[in-house]
Amino acid sequence: MTRANVLAGRTVSRETMDRLEVYEALLRKWNPAINLVSRSSLDQLWYRHFEDSAQIFSLCAAESGTWTDLGAGGGFPGLVVAILAVEAKPDLSVTLVESDQRKAAFLSTVAREVGVKARILPQRIEATPALGADVMSARALAPLTKLLAYADLHLRRDGQALFPKGATYREEIDQAFETWRFSHEATPSMTDPSSVILSIRDIERA
Repeated sequence: MTRANVLAGRTVSRETMDRLEVYEALLRKWNPAINLVSRSSLDQLWYRHFEDSAQIFSLCAAESGTWTDLGAGGGFPGLVVAILAVEAKPDLSVTLVESDQRKAAFLSTVAREVGVKARILPQRIEATPALGADVMSARALAPLTKLLAYADLHLRRDGQALFPKGATYREEIDQAFETWRFSHEATPSMTDPSSVILSIRDIERA
């Protein structure tokens, strides 16, 4: 199937599309055994996962440094970020933290097969030494209050956290303000009209 070289409003090269198509094939091969994404979302894989991840990448302010994706799962957004960064932000390195050993093996396989440099850490987030990330992401991982605790551990003080959130994001923000202080901006999601991507900075305990 031939696709236009556009992802989340960004024109990408044929080489980037080739990498994503290899990623797609590997995900479809591995998914029945280790449930990387829900079976219901496989038919909309590009829209639900690749496009969704690409729009998160588009909000990254950093041109260099380290992007850390927590609870990377099937690689969204972390592996998509690593693929897009090859050409769009070549000085940005990507680290994916995933405690499930089988999923971590999948992530390593994809990174190798598509030819991108991504560091895979097969360990628990809480047990990982502070990573000092310039950018941090986590998709469908935990409530915002918990994510901010992870950011407090792994994100640089001047770093940017990018968290996609669903329709209840305002309630999550209100709850998070009970224990944290932070600045935030909500960008409407291109793939789900009820969702946003939160860009968060200046995180500190209340």
